[in-house]
Amino acid sequence: MRVIAVVGAGVVGLASALAIARRGRDVCVLERHPRAGQESSTHNSGVIHAGLYHPPDSLKTRLCHEGRERLYSFCREHDVQYLACGKLVVAGEGEDRELDDLLAMARANGARVEAVDAAFIRAREPHVSAKRGVWSPDTGWIEAEAYVRALQREIKRLGGALLPGTPLTAIEPRGAGLAVVTPREVIEVDAIVNAAGLYADEVSKQAGGDPFRIYPCRGEYAELAPRARHLIRGLVYPVPHPSGHGLGVHLTRTAGGAVWIGPTIEYQDDPADYERNRLPLDAFLEPTRALLPSVTMDDLRLGGSGIRAKLHPASERFADFMIRLDSRVPGLIHAAGIDSPGLTASLAIGEMVASLI
Repeated sequence: MRVIAVVGAGVVGLASALAIARRGRDVCVLERHPRAGQESSTHNSGVIHAGLYHPPDSLKTRLCHEGRERLYSFCREHDVQYLACGKLVVAGEGEDRELDDLLAMARANGARVEAVDAAFIRAREPHVSAKRGVWSPDTGWIEAEAYVRALQREIKRLGGALLPGTPLTAIEPRGAGLAVVTPREVIEVDAIVNAAGLYADEVSKQAGGDPFRIYPCRGEYAELAPRARHLIRGLVYPVPHPSGHGLGVHLTRTAGGAVWIGPTIEYQDDPADYERNRLPLDAFLEPTRALLPSVTMDDLRLGGSGIRAKLHPASERFADFMIRLDSRVPGLIHAAGIDSPGLTASLAIGEMVASLI
C-alpha cells in the first residue's frame, strides 16, 4: 500500500491530509510555496460561516454546517484562537426584500437566525446605522494562520509528510497507481488529491483528468485606522452582493482588535496578481459609510488582498464545490472550486475527500 499525495497545502489540502492520516494511511502534502497556507487560506476575512447564503441542497451548505461544528471543536482542542461572536446582516435603504429573502434562505438551510430591529442593532453595534437586520449567533472568526499551523502539527504527529517548496511538474501513470513528479524526486502513490486551489484546473490537465476552469476573483481590503476601531464590536455585513458573486463589503473585527473592510470582488485572468491596479482608498468610503455613517477618509487605511478560486464565470451566479473522483484518471480526487465557505467547511471537506479514497 503506497502513499496518498495531496497537491496543495491550503486548509482544504491540509484538512484532507489530516483525515487521510487519521484513517491510518501514509500521506504526503506537496506545496509549491515555501510554507503552507500562503494563498486563499490566509487571504480572506477568516469568518466561520453559519450556512446562510447558498442553496439548501448544495455541498456548500451541508459541508458548512458540518464543518463549522468540527472547526469550533478543533479550535478548542488545539488552542487555535477564534471568536464565537455572531454577526449582523443589516439592510440599507430599499433593501427590505433582499433581507427577507436572506432570512428565508437561511431558515431553509437550517441556520439559526433571528430577525432583529433597530434597537437590537443599536445595542450590539451602537455606531451601525440600520433599521432592520438578521442576527446569526453561530457565525464566528478564526485566526487562519494559527489554524494552518495546527493542521500541520497534527499531520506530522500522525506521521504525515509535508513538502514545502515542492512544485508539481508532472503526474504519470505508474502500474496500478500514479506517480507525482517534482524537481527532486518521483513519488509513487495510490491516489492524488487535487487541492491546488487557484491552480486545480492545471493539475487536472497535467494528470490528463477532467477538464474544468478555475476563475480567479480578487478581493481587496481596507482597514479602520486605530482611532476608529472602537466603532465596530464584531461582524457586520450588508445584504449579499446582487451579482451573487460575493457577500458584499463587510466589517470584520479580529481577535487582535483590527477591523477589516472588504472584500471587494473582481474577476481577473491572473491567479497570482494581488497588486496590479489596486483600488484607491476612496473606493472603500461609500460602502463603509453605508454601515458606519460617521467614518471619514481619515479613518481608513489600505489593507491586503486575496484571490478566490471560483468554478463559474462572471455571467453566472453560483457553482457548488467540486469534490469527486475524476472520471478519466483512476485515483485522482478533486477538491476544487473551494471558495467561501471553504475555510469553515475545510474539515468536513477533508472527511469527504478521505471517504472517496
